[in-house]
Amino acid sequence: MKKIQYNELLKRLAAHKIDPIYLILGKESYLEQQIQEAFQMLVPEEEREMNIGNYDMEVTPLGAVLNDATSAPFFGERRVIFVRNPYFLTGERHKGGPNHDIDGLQTYLDHPVETSVLVFLANYEKLDGRKKIVKTLNKQALTTQIGNLNQGQVSQLITTRLAEKQYTISSEAMNQLLFRTDSDLSTMMNELPKLMLYNVKERKITVESVNALVSKSLDQNVFDLSNAVLQKNSKQAIDIYQSLITQQEQPLRINAVLVSQFRLLLQVKILQNQGSSQGDIAGTLKVHPYRVKLAMQTSRRFSMKDLTMGYTGLVDLDLQLKSTQKDPELLFELFLLQFIDQKIA
Repeated sequence: MKKIQYNELLKRLAAHKIDPIYLILGKESYLEQQIQEAFQMLVPEEEREMNIGNYDMEVTPLGAVLNDATSAPFFGERRVIFVRNPYFLTGERHKGGPNHDIDGLQTYLDHPVETSVLVFLANYEKLDGRKKIVKTLNKQALTTQIGNLNQGQVSQLITTRLAEKQYTISSEAMNQLLFRTDSDLSTMMNELPKLMLYNVKERKITVESVNALVSKSLDQNVFDLSNAVLQKNSKQAIDIYQSLITQQEQPLRINAVLVSQFRLLLQVKILQNQGSSQGDIAGTLKVHPYRVKLAMQTSRRFSMKDLTMGYTGLVDLDLQLKSTQKDPELLFELFLLQFIDQKIA
């Protein structure tokens, strides 16, 4: 497989160093959009209507792609053809979809047309490497993976984007932005324009502006909820829970994040007691250092007994949510009352 990093791919396209076949693999929508725009720039604006093709494999047969790819450009140097949702490269099965000429694609990959640029936008975590067509594509295509970005990579992309606009961001603001958006790059990029406008004079993104302008993610709301539970503040806990339900969050999902948060607090508490530092804990648990910092601050205020009781109570609540038809909000309130009274089994 011929691999190339996202930034390097953009540089090569800007310099018109072009390969005939590309595979863009992963689910990061922002990076995919940037890559698409870079490919579109290969074709002059006045030629794009005729020389850029977009084909959705869930509704269009491969034959249409191959016909376009083997046709000469219309009064131009090249065609760019985007192949979206190429599910035949995965283990997915689609009933009632178009018939795809896989053999024809196999032949084309072995002998691509020089004036065509074929771009597979594979919005999947992985392909089915057992398939012959995937093996051939991996051999012939220049591949860029844009999924599974870690928080360091996301932070770097945000910092680079801000630098292009002559802005900086404090480390505390970056951590809070990551936390409030669940480190989702597309969400973070969408938040940048209003943050830049808010800080236009100083040209530095502050944590105060992030707190003021960026809505809390489910994780942060659940972080607040877990604190309210541990502090045995039933009114605040129920208010936050009801607010999440009003926002159409599913009870099972809320509880799953709560379980995850209490598990993290327990793990951090245990490692703290063993003398581990914040950096060591982050490395061991593979969690962003800022999340570990918050968990350390929280876990110090509560006993191992409280954390354990909360965790086991939430695990039991999870089983009840999955096995009974009782009202989820009522079940949560019962858990909360039992926890406050310290009667969780």
